[in-house]
Amino acid sequence: MIRIFSDYAYGPGPRDGCWWDETAQIESNPVLLGEETCDVVIVGGGFTGLSAAYHLGQAGASVVVVEANSVGWGASGRNGGFCCLGGGMASDAALDQRFGKNGRLDWRLAEKAAVTLVDRLIYDLALDVDRHSAGETYLAHRPRHAEGFETEAEAIQDNYDVAPEILTQSQLSSAGLAGPFCGAMTIPIGFGLNPRKYVAGLYKGAFAAGTRFFDRSPVVQINEKGVTTSQGHVKADKVILATNGYSSEDIPDWMAGRYMPAQSTVIVTEPLSDTALEAAGWTSDQMAYDSRRLLHYFRLMPDRRFLFGMRGGVFSSVSTEAVARTKVVSDFREMFPAWAKVGISHAWSGMVCLARGRVPFVGPVPNMPNVLAGFAYHGNGVAMGTFSGQLLADMALERRPALYPAAMHHPARRFPLGRMRRALVPPVYAAYHLSDLRR
Repeated sequence: MIRIFSDYAYGPGPRDGCWWDETAQIESNPVLLGEETCDVVIVGGGFTGLSAAYHLGQAGASVVVVEANSVGWGASGRNGGFCCLGGGMASDAALDQRFGKNGRLDWRLAEKAAVTLVDRLIYDLALDVDRHSAGETYLAHRPRHAEGFETEAEAIQDNYDVAPEILTQSQLSSAGLAGPFCGAMTIPIGFGLNPRKYVAGLYKGAFAAGTRFFDRSPVVQINEKGVTTSQGHVKADKVILATNGYSSEDIPDWMAGRYMPAQSTVIVTEPLSDTALEAAGWTSDQMAYDSRRLLHYFRLMPDRRFLFGMRGGVFSSVSTEAVARTKVVSDFREMFPAWAKVGISHAWSGMVCLARGRVPFVGPVPNMPNVLAGFAYHGNGVAMGTFSGQLLADMALERRPALYPAAMHHPARRFPLGRMRRALVPPVYAAYHLSDLRR
């Protein structure tokens, strides 16, 4: 494997302290030894790979999933648990320019369909995923952001056919959303969940449908006839690559430079008492994020622990991990000073995945029609990863997907600088930080 971060990023260090690991167990699977044969082999046991495996199994296909670590080990098993609109970062203007208005609306419809798909899978598989929150709340951290809510609400109505609820600064406390915010807008699509419980449910569903899983079996070569792992081989008619931010530059070679991993760090508090919640004025179970370019995302979970996360890391080592965790704790306590002495019980990080075109890629790898890939969900993989897995299953079965926006099947472009492309990110993040400080 050729990866652009240090080995530390792909080891146990960043995951150490992940709260979700204490909430759900996923059975271990054997190492792939020797040769297996199937219709479709899937590389990666996260949202995308598990969704593809489940949908393929439901259609009667024989499926093998190979994982470099274990099911749900990557971002899918350690994210913030926001099932919401997203998956891309391209603006309406950029989408209109590239794909036309109809192409933009198709993409927005896919965002909405992705949330609906997760909702349906939770129901079909009878999953208890600690679900909460009626949509997602966007909090303005500067007056200028609140002033733009009316315009943004019109765009949301146009894109998703829903009407957001707007709250003024004076209304936040009564809604249980107190804090250093200048207003709020709630989009009534999406919900919070425990991502590991969701991963475990998808895994059980795919396993029941006949999928064979192999852990600790990193892929070292991929081609149109299958994959080779460190100790085995899988022959298959189709290959699905579902490794997202944990991808390799040479599996296959086409991936080189086409994805950008970036760190996201999360903390979870000890359970908060009613007194502590009332002291901070945050009693809502809405999942929320603020209007910073380097945004914070947070939610009060059903067990009364508070989850708080932040994006922005571009390096990974023992020292930078410690710095990132310290920064998140500091921002949390600054945002909620009433919780200055609340204990932080867990902290961890994982990789989100960005694309140069700011939308995901889902489709055949160019010049390798039997190899399919899905990646770059821009930190919103719960819904979009699940949806992409369903798309990839349809493609592997040579079925026309019901909804396949043009924005998703334009091959991902390469970033400049090849394996050194992380050097592009610090100046961008510095500019974002300055923007966040501007009133």
